[in-house]
Amino acid sequence: MESINLNDNKSTSTSTTIKEIKVSSKDTKKIEKTSGDSNYTYTTTKEIGSGSFGTVYLATIAETGECVAIKKVFQDKRYKNRELQILNELDHPNLVKTRQSFFTTGEKKDDLYLNVVMEYVPETLSRTIRQYNKSKTQMPMLIVKIYAYQMLRALHYIHSIGICHRDIKPQNVLTDPTDHSLKFCDFGSAKKFVKGEPNVAYICSRYYRAPELIFGATDYDFQIDVWSSGCVIAETVLTTPLFPGESAVDQLVEVIKILGTPSKAQILAMNPEYNDFRFPVIKAYPWQKVFKSKVVTPEFIDLISKLLVYEPKLRLTPLQALCHPFFDELRDQNTKLPNNKPICDLFNFNNVEIKGDKDGLIFLKLVPKWYKHPESG
Repeated sequence: MESINLNDNKSTSTSTTIKEIKVSSKDTKKIEKTSGDSNYTYTTTKEIGSGSFGTVYLATIAETGECVAIKKVFQDKRYKNRELQILNELDHPNLVKTRQSFFTTGEKKDDLYLNVVMEYVPETLSRTIRQYNKSKTQMPMLIVKIYAYQMLRALHYIHSIGICHRDIKPQNVLTDPTDHSLKFCDFGSAKKFVKGEPNVAYICSRYYRAPELIFGATDYDFQIDVWSSGCVIAETVLTTPLFPGESAVDQLVEVIKILGTPSKAQILAMNPEYNDFRFPVIKAYPWQKVFKSKVVTPEFIDLISKLLVYEPKLRLTPLQALCHPFFDELRDQNTKLPNNKPICDLFNFNNVEIKGDKDGLIFLKLVPKWYKHPESG
């Protein structure tokens, strides 16, 4: 267990003095940031996530009893932390909120760790999907719609400010089972695109990797997030990954099994510099058969078929997808959760989302006439 006492600023520079104070327990450290008017003490209770990105701990604020999540990542002093810069720019109901950040030292005096304090959301979409798989039941289509809608809305927001997440997967999607609200987390792979600046092709977790990345493209755009989200939406129904490749090459094989062999034109649309077009000819597998053991609607099939397209520019944008008839039920004033509780707010679009809507779709098609924005009184 670790107690951390620090000021509630949103971010803290590396120049801030942080002291370690040994306390009675050999394994307990108290890390104190002394500047500022008020201090909060965070006590970590357990590890709730780990990976190449670092470790996430559940913690409580001693002064308020509130639960938070603290992500601890090794900080290479040679580089600025891109994730922290991005997190400090985000402000959206479908993105995990950053409360503050601070730096601590490790066992070696030169080791530096960035600690990011975030709101705590109790569940992940990954665990929820596993529960349905284990019980051999299907997620209700209304819940699929609520989750899919919020994912696409989050994408529209981050894409509007030039940020690509680049690692959308069920493990990086947080959910609250009380109202089925959803938030993206883990922006460790995210990047703010700069025109003319190449990007690494080896990005995104394998099952959710867009085909243009498999083909080695470095000039890809935001539509890689759309592909990943389409894979996740399909998985909420299938309860298993849609394209479970065992390697980078096998991942492409799994995609081809369903979409069929891409034509030369489609390959060039994914990566204009690709020059090896020798693939076995395989016909596309009908989407209806992919979901044959599940109860799905024609609208669901149509949406998936328009998100998972080889050519990035032919995939629906997040905002176009939100306008799809699949989500019409959510725009019905009489729609409620099975427990008769209200659905989380789906239409409180902010100024960034509205400015990013070049075609005016938000007010034309997305916000129902019956809806009253909370800030309108």
